[in-house]
Parts: sequence; C-alpha cells; structure tokens
Amino acid sequence: MAVTAKMVKELREKTGAGMMDCKKALTETDGDMDKAMEWLREKGISKAQKKADRIAAEGSAHVEVDGNTAVLLEVNCETDFVTKNDQFKALLQELGKHLLSQKPATAEEALEQKLHGEGDTVNEYINSTIAKIGEKISLRRFTILDKTDNDAFGAYIHMGGNIGVLTLLEGTTDEAAAKDVAMHIAAVNPRYVSRDEVSEEEVNKEREMLKTQALNEGKPEHIVEKMVEGRLGKFFEEICLLEQSFVKDPDQKVKKFVESTGGSVKGFVRYAVGEGMEKREDNFAEEVMSQVKK
Repeated sequence: MAVTAKMVKELREKTGAGMMDCKKALTETDGDMDKAMEWLREKGISKAQKKADRIAAEGSAHVEVDGNTAVLLEVNCETDFVTKNDQFKALLQELGKHLLSQKPATAEEALEQKLHGEGDTVNEYINSTIAKIGEKISLRRFTILDKTDNDAFGAYIHMGGNIGVLTLLEGTTDEAAAKDVAMHIAAVNPRYVSRDEVSEEEVNKEREMLKTQALNEGKPEHIVEKMVEGRLGKFFEEICLLEQSFVKDPDQKVKKFVESTGGSVKGFVRYAVGEGMEKREDNFAEEVMSQVKK
C-alpha cells in the first residue's frame, strides 16, 4: 500500500513521532495505522518523542579503549539517579564501542549509523533504552584519540561520571603516569597543554586587563610593564597544563613529572557533564500541588 503524506501526518499527530519515523513505520506495516503505532511503540520512538522537550543536563562521561584508539563520550539524562542504572551503564559501553568501531565525525552522524555496523541505528537503540528507563537520554558529544604502541592513554572518571578525562602521552607507555595526569586535569581544569596553544588575541586581552589593574592600583607606569609580565606568568600557570604545579606533588610542575617518564603530553580532553547546558530547576512545592490537584 502506498504511504501518503496525509497518512504520515495523521500518524505524527497521534504519536508525536518525527515525520521520517512515521513514514518508516507506515512503510514497514504496509500502511496499517494501528500496526504502525505499535511499531513506533516497540521501537520506543513514541515515548522518546514525548520526552524530547525535557531538560537532560545530568548524565555520565565514559571512556572506552580498544588498543590504540580511545574515546571519551558524554551521554545526558534527566536525573543523576538514572546514571546508576545498569541499562544506562550498558548504553554507555555500547555507544563507546560503536564510536570506536565506526568513528563518526559528529554525534549527528553517529545517530544515523547502524549500531556496530548492523541492525538498528544508534538513534533507535537509544530510543529503546528511553522506553525502558523512562527518561530523555541523548548522546551529546565525544572525542576519539589515536596513539601508537609507544604511547599511553590515561583515563579517569570522577564522581561516578560527573567529570571524564582522557589524556595521551607520547614517547612513554606508562599508563599509570598518564592516569595521574588525567586526575590532575580533572581537579585543576587546564584549558591548554602549553602556552604555545594560547592565541595571541587571548594573551593580548589578558595583558591589557592586567595593565589596567596595575595602573588602577596606583603603580608607577615605568614598572607596570614588568609587573604585567610577571602576572602574565601566573595567568599561564592557571590555564596551561605543563606550567601547573602537579596535584600529587606540588613541588614539581606537570611538565617535569611527564618528562621523568620519558614522554610528553600530546593532548587531552576533559568533559564536565552538563557544562554549558540549561539545568532543570525543580520546584517541589509546585510539583506536589500539581499531583494533589489531579
């Protein structure tokens, strides 16, 4: 039976599912509206769509490693309670394995791929988990790193997934040291590996601000420049990993610690779950009253 735009529109209005999902459901069920609705329910799509406008800023960061490839990903949900759910943990692992095997460029591309290259798409897999757990779940972001046999990954997940860090040390296979650096990054939150990565624009902006501060403090203009350069050094210490005092041994810099392993920091990724996202603000009084009125 030919699927018409009118049929798709009707199914969409009944279920709230997306146009493409409705068209697929009708195609799969030969245009039978009831069976199409059941198909959407089985795939968890109807339930997922109804939760699509909810705020999901909780969740977990997760690291998956396979030989010389590793991925750090963030998956969001509505409450931190769900992050302790075994099904949610299984979802993290499956998504991590998929990202390593298929290496999509973006989260949007990942959602359209077949999970592990076969069967349902990643989006359908997430929707089926939503149907079981009952909360909005979304793959927010991920970063894939590659290394050689002479390098080391360092993975660290803090507070059950609130912060995730993946580091890559070159020239050493010392995974314990790489993990120590990852723990440092989780705690101190540097933005760059070294000052070479800081843009000239950002440095000049900071220099002008420090100069204005020094002049406002009444410092003589002829010593302001020297003061600014000294304070600029502190600025680099705050934002650059290699110039920071190592958390596990504050008497040495991170650079010196890494060099003691015979390696160097190639790069790192740090995710704090929900950073930059709108957070849900629960008003429990209103919530209770809404239940009482029902």
